[in-house]
Amino acid sequence: MSKTYGQYCGLARALDLVGDRWSLLIVRELLIAPARFRDLQAGLGSIATNLLTDRLNTLQRAGVIERRTEGARPVYELTPLGAGLREPIEALVRWSTPLMTPGPAEDRADARWLAVALPALLAGKANGDGEEIAIRVDGVDLTLAAGDAGIEAEVRTRSSEREPHRVSMTTALAAAVLSETWSDFRRSIIQGAAI
Repeated sequence: MSKTYGQYCGLARALDLVGDRWSLLIVRELLIAPARFRDLQAGLGSIATNLLTDRLNTLQRAGVIERRTEGARPVYELTPLGAGLREPIEALVRWSTPLMTPGPAEDRADARWLAVALPALLAGKANGDGEEIAIRVDGVDLTLAAGDAGIEAEVRTRSSEREPHRVSMTTALAAAVLSETWSDFRRSIIQGAAI
């Protein structure tokens, strides 16, 4: 990003780094897991190759992401500075809840994004009991666990020995929004419908 707001303000400085179109969505993808270029492009959908390259270079120069080699291919991952964006991104997810009520309509929906959305929506509802629940949404397996620091989510290539609970994306989101506690959320998922 060559232009800046030129303001001595924390928000302006943050937007100088991550305020471009696609930048926070790239960070969302990397909050889920480190990724190769082609995986980022697939996860983001309609971003042009040259634009993704530009955004990755900008985020790398800013110290938000780093590029390392895994095998013969480069992999992008968040730096500690980039990982610090989890909290503001989760706040934006919570803020956007009323905007989500109409459902996806023609918008693309990717179940992997629940790995960011569900911990955000369940913030403050965890009891630290360590209980896990495995869910499968559109063929994507996620494991959610309640810890002392909140809810952690992990996208799995295969589930644990337990069969995951099959739910829709909207059911998982509604259960997270409507549940008052982690136990309520788990019960709602097990029953297969939002409370």
